[in-house]
Amino acid sequence: MQHKNDLLGIFANHRVAPNLLMVIMVLAGVVALIKLNVQFFPTFELDTISISTVWRGASSEDVERAITIPLEQRLRNIDNLKEMSSSSAPGLSGIIVEFDEGTDMLLALDDVRKQVDDFTSLPQDAEEPRVNQVIRYESVARVLISGPQSLPDLRKLAREYERQLLERGIDKVDLVGLPEESIIISVPSQQMYNLGLSLAQIGGRIDEASQDLPAGLVGENDATRELRSLNQRRAPKSFEDLPLVVGEQSSRIALGDIATIERRIQNGAETLSRQGHKTVVLSLSRSEHGDSLKSAEILRQWVEEVTPTLPPNVEVEVFNERWQLIKQRIMLLVKNGAGGLILVLLILYAFLSTRVAFWVAVGIPVSFMATLAVIYLTGGSINMLSLFALIMGLGIIVDDAIVVGEDAQAHYDMGEDPLKASEGGARRMLGPVMASSLTTIAAFLPLLIIGGRMGNIMSAIPMVIISVIIASLIESFLILPGHLRHAFVGAHHKKGSRLRQSLDRGFAHFRDSRFRPFVRRAIEFRWTTIAIGVGVFIIAIGLLSGNRVGWRFFPSPESTTVYANVRFVAGTGQETVTRFLDHLEGTLQQTIDAIDEQVVDIYYVHHSSSSGRGRAIQGERNGSIYVELTAPDSRATNNGEFIKRWREAVEVPAGVEAFTISARRVGPHSKDLEVRLIGDDPITLKQSALELAGALKDLPGVSAIDDDLPYGHEQLIYSLTPVGEALGLSITDLGRQLRAAYDGLRLQRFQDGPDEVEVRIQLPDNERRHLTSLDQLPIQLPDGSFVPLNSVASWTSKQGFEALR
Repeated sequence: MQHKNDLLGIFANHRVAPNLLMVIMVLAGVVALIKLNVQFFPTFELDTISISTVWRGASSEDVERAITIPLEQRLRNIDNLKEMSSSSAPGLSGIIVEFDEGTDMLLALDDVRKQVDDFTSLPQDAEEPRVNQVIRYESVARVLISGPQSLPDLRKLAREYERQLLERGIDKVDLVGLPEESIIISVPSQQMYNLGLSLAQIGGRIDEASQDLPAGLVGENDATRELRSLNQRRAPKSFEDLPLVVGEQSSRIALGDIATIERRIQNGAETLSRQGHKTVVLSLSRSEHGDSLKSAEILRQWVEEVTPTLPPNVEVEVFNERWQLIKQRIMLLVKNGAGGLILVLLILYAFLSTRVAFWVAVGIPVSFMATLAVIYLTGGSINMLSLFALIMGLGIIVDDAIVVGEDAQAHYDMGEDPLKASEGGARRMLGPVMASSLTTIAAFLPLLIIGGRMGNIMSAIPMVIISVIIASLIESFLILPGHLRHAFVGAHHKKGSRLRQSLDRGFAHFRDSRFRPFVRRAIEFRWTTIAIGVGVFIIAIGLLSGNRVGWRFFPSPESTTVYANVRFVAGTGQETVTRFLDHLEGTLQQTIDAIDEQVVDIYYVHHSSSSGRGRAIQGERNGSIYVELTAPDSRATNNGEFIKRWREAVEVPAGVEAFTISARRVGPHSKDLEVRLIGDDPITLKQSALELAGALKDLPGVSAIDDDLPYGHEQLIYSLTPVGEALGLSITDLGRQLRAAYDGLRLQRFQDGPDEVEVRIQLPDNERRHLTSLDQLPIQLPDGSFVPLNSVASWTSKQGFEALR
């Protein structure tokens, strides 16, 4: 083949160009490797906005009617709206708005805020809706802090650790198990009679007396001074001397004389415990541009420094380290790459010369480095999917180089000079290799046009594969011929070692006496060959059609996380839930002890935590246990067996509405089967769900059946009696006084370090928790006098729902 002065010929003939191009590809890959972000999933935006509104004391039905549905009606006409879903729970409305891909989210956020701000019919006692764009943070690890210390001491420790981690460079730290606190002022109903003041009036006097108010500047012509008051009470004891009634010295009545004041966690707040000790979990996350491995290194150094300084009996444990999965995948790539290099060298040595085998194997790291450079230039990252694609690309890289190298050596062995053989091999194989590469690219190219969130995630695979193929083509046709030319020089007359000669003779024997006759017979009896191929194809179709080969959209590997969730019927007290959670924790420990191996790394108990999935319900009747298992490769007991043993040891008491023990699933759906029922009447939906659950429960292999429309508390519907109407009382006045008494009236909010504390006034717990208090609750009339509640209100009952979606 005659030498041509084109790009391929220039690189094959030039002594420096192939090496220079190889060095450029390697250096570009090194720079990219330094700058590339390391994370779990590829970077993708969430085209989602959330609207949340708090209306304390309201039922799910009231929240849906007064807040959720009106807001939905306003948000329906927003441009580029893709999907909208909502959830109405007691005291809380949540709406999720998802937009079409490619929408300008800043403009969308402005549109949503404008629609929400224009909503003027918000209930008077409801808080202003919060509109936020959903920002995706990726978990790095979790830190558990546990000890016999009191919750206030543990709170200070957790806040200090949060500050240290943020200062060191962790993007986000969320604290779980630190419930919000309130200063509760409890005024007995009898004191309201004695003072002639309602809870709202007492609260108004407290609010007026407990304020920090700036009053401007004075004395500009002299020495300017600032005027301000420092009367904000921030501790329960400081509220006690606050005057309510001021007359003569003997008639002065302070708040502490008629009320009990204490600082405590809010009702229904989430707390964590472990083996009877208070527990706080710090959840560390990285932002979109954060690096998981760098965050993990920050965490490691922090743990090493803080461990010697821990207070007595306080434990700090790191778990759920998702960054380790990335590290394991990177090590898998390195091991596979090293193993691939060794196998390639051994196999190529069996068929090609040592020098050709070496230069073909060099193509693996060179192509990988060039691929990393392309990933960096296209805004990609090192993540689980891109690493998976790189592992897939190991075989693709060497295929092109093997074809070119084998053809060049064959012609060199037949007597061609080194330049002609190496250049000719590249030219002869350019068409076939290019066709093969283009067909592979065509197979992966459609994955780039998949839209939506899944398309953003999956696009990392075709991007890497296509980059690997292009890098392999450059290496095989521009770099390899020049190296082969130098490899052939002076090697033509060498017979090689005895091993080399034995391998050549063995392969020639197999080729001539075994393989060639087999191919001739396949061609001679071509219809038989075609029939065998068609038969194999029919067998493959039959295996799929007959379910011999199963189908799973997203295979889920063995998880290391197990959850036990329980939800009691509405009205269940906290003591009952805590008692069952203690039983769950005890049976868990029994299960761990009964297994003859280390199977659990860490666990903790959620008290009053969210139950179920998604935008779930929170309240005193819910609880769960989080269990972190050891790595699947380090234990013989699988998740199914562990869950079965634990479930068999649990005795479910009466009053449990739902109880499930399940492992975390990886993939688009967390459940094997989900059925969505849609309708306008929640009662009909609930009855249909119960009937469907009853039918599914009898099927073999079906377990952990649950629905997301749980019954709530029984509702007492109040209305005015004719006497109440005659006394001038309105339903609004009655409702506000009932809300102040039983839900509490928020007076103030103040900042206590990083925590926000609210001040509330309400009835004492011993009155609020008994229905008998409704009979004698003092209701203030428009003229300022008081009458018992039962004289101005009548009652009916109704079954309520915990959440409406």
